[in-house]
Amino acid sequence: MNSIASRIQKIFSESFSVQPQLFFSPGRINLIGEHVDYNDGFVMPAAINKGVYYAVAQNGTDECHFYAIDFDEWFSINIHEIKKINSWKNYVLSVVNEFLLLKKSIKGFNCVFSGDIPRGSGISSSAAVEGGLAFALNELFNCGLSRVELARLCQRAEHNFPNVKCGIMDQFANMMGKKDNVLLLDCKNLEHQYFPLQLDGYKIVLLNTKVHHSLASGEYNVRRQRCEEGLAILQSKLNIQSFRDIYSAERIISCKDEMKKEVYDCCQYVIEEILRTKKAAELLQQHDLIGFGKLMYATHEGLSKLYQVSCPELDFLVEQTLDNVAVIGSRMMGGGFGGCTINIIAADAIEGFIEKTGKAYLQKFNLELEAYITETGDGTSEILFTN
Repeated sequence: MNSIASRIQKIFSESFSVQPQLFFSPGRINLIGEHVDYNDGFVMPAAINKGVYYAVAQNGTDECHFYAIDFDEWFSINIHEIKKINSWKNYVLSVVNEFLLLKKSIKGFNCVFSGDIPRGSGISSSAAVEGGLAFALNELFNCGLSRVELARLCQRAEHNFPNVKCGIMDQFANMMGKKDNVLLLDCKNLEHQYFPLQLDGYKIVLLNTKVHHSLASGEYNVRRQRCEEGLAILQSKLNIQSFRDIYSAERIISCKDEMKKEVYDCCQYVIEEILRTKKAAELLQQHDLIGFGKLMYATHEGLSKLYQVSCPELDFLVEQTLDNVAVIGSRMMGGGFGGCTINIIAADAIEGFIEKTGKAYLQKFNLELEAYITETGDGTSEILFTN
């Protein structure tokens, strides 16, 4: 059993004198389709082998006891007094609150959790925290929610107490991931299909900038507001319902004078990224990794110049790959302003690439680069414990 799972099982048993049920809730990568899940777009995520581990058991009372190992912090609250508080607590309490809003009969429970997703990395630790607890409560109290219903519940949970108006991608990948596959998800109607991820001698490598330049949730909501403002203008001028109804970014030029520059740029990026993701799915089916990688670079250019959610560190790491024939695709991943780049790199060149890029990054920013060779994995599930 994983060392983190063994540790939380041990701490739980010592703290509560009973054996818990154990659950693993994965983080996610997103190959392409960034910042379009809240714009009725298409995304291409996958669950990964890093995530959050939970030990949970009913306790026969109305008290909910949490221990966040990574913060070394205990917290308790009565099930009838669930409310918005602060920090990591909002993510777990908002999940509990969503079950209560659905009138599900959940009672008190004990919960210990820990993970191996680096904070601020853009691998979606928040969805992993939400998904693990939601799946556990659904199992413990026989609530009968499907995986898709749990993904929607977790999205609402992140909207509510944490006030991050995220799309559905992170939570959907967390629940619906499948090892050795990526998901092509239609964020408008949640139709999805799996594509085998055949990398043919390449591997996915994440490079963590180790920086986070601003309050991501605030900037995330600003970008969402810009998109909503721009879409309202496009709907009135072009007689469309959604960004996905526009099949060329050139079509919105006639609306340029109606929008602030930052709003227009966001709209242009969203339209182009939706089209890129659909094209990327075709290339993946054709096993055209080189073409796929070129689209990743185009996505980064759009995120940096149009959507303006990149930062000098992310841009630098992508630039380091441009003249390296071993790297066929690179871009920033996640909300932005820090976190990771996602790279597709020839397996036999990874070690040298990480070493060279790490030295350049240290010299430029005086920061130690972290690299993770990433494998896809299954969605949130229960795991068996050992004595």
